[in-house]
Amino acid sequence: MAHGIASTVDEERVLIGSAHFVFEDEGCVIPEGEQERFDALPPEYSHLYLAVGGQLAAVICISDPLREEAKEALSALRTLGITSTVMLTGDSYRTAAAIAAQVGVDDFRAGVLPADKAEYVARLRREGHTVLMVGDGINDSPALSEADAGIAISDGAAIAREIADITIAADSLWEIVELRRIAMALMARIHSNYRFVIGFNGALIALGVAGVLPPATSATLHNFSTLGVSLRSMSRLTTQTQSTRGNNLQNG
Repeated sequence: MAHGIASTVDEERVLIGSAHFVFEDEGCVIPEGEQERFDALPPEYSHLYLAVGGQLAAVICISDPLREEAKEALSALRTLGITSTVMLTGDSYRTAAAIAAQVGVDDFRAGVLPADKAEYVARLRREGHTVLMVGDGINDSPALSEADAGIAISDGAAIAREIADITIAADSLWEIVELRRIAMALMARIHSNYRFVIGFNGALIALGVAGVLPPATSATLHNFSTLGVSLRSMSRLTTQTQSTRGNNLQNG
């Protein structure tokens, strides 16, 4: 969360929200003598700050634990060619830094608004990067729409699922790794088929021009090659990747 809620209780202004909202936007202060306790807040939690009358009154620590497989799945994605991973979050810098260190991302941005996430993704694309965005909340929707490919989690917000290009099951982040493997296998097959078609048909044309093959034979071989490529394209891509995913799940 990058903002918060303001109200009035017993004629006093009451605020609850993020550090950006409470301290920067609204100018609230930490009570005298409480700075040490404030600095000792556990960074692994997300924090909501409650201020009354311009002073911090309480901090709510929210546990949002990492998925057990997050670090291993991220490592697997790197081995599959993902060169840079960035975490975009509305949490405070301290909380974001702690989570980023646990999961092992290459970079992170803290205190970002939904529009900031979308602008960050758009800037990466303008710089020539291919961007894959994974999100599950309403705040992620603008960034999902800006990415080259947006992936939503099935139990996330409905608008995120509607905007995203792909929706995966929420059972495990290994689904993203599996998706990457399928995509790589599909592109490899497309390139392999293309090289075969160009090479084989080029050879048929050359042999036909040289008078080695009669037209009927060339046509027959061409049709057989087309049938073979079609049958190969219909075969499964996931046999090997499923077994690999199972090994990763056991190791994770």
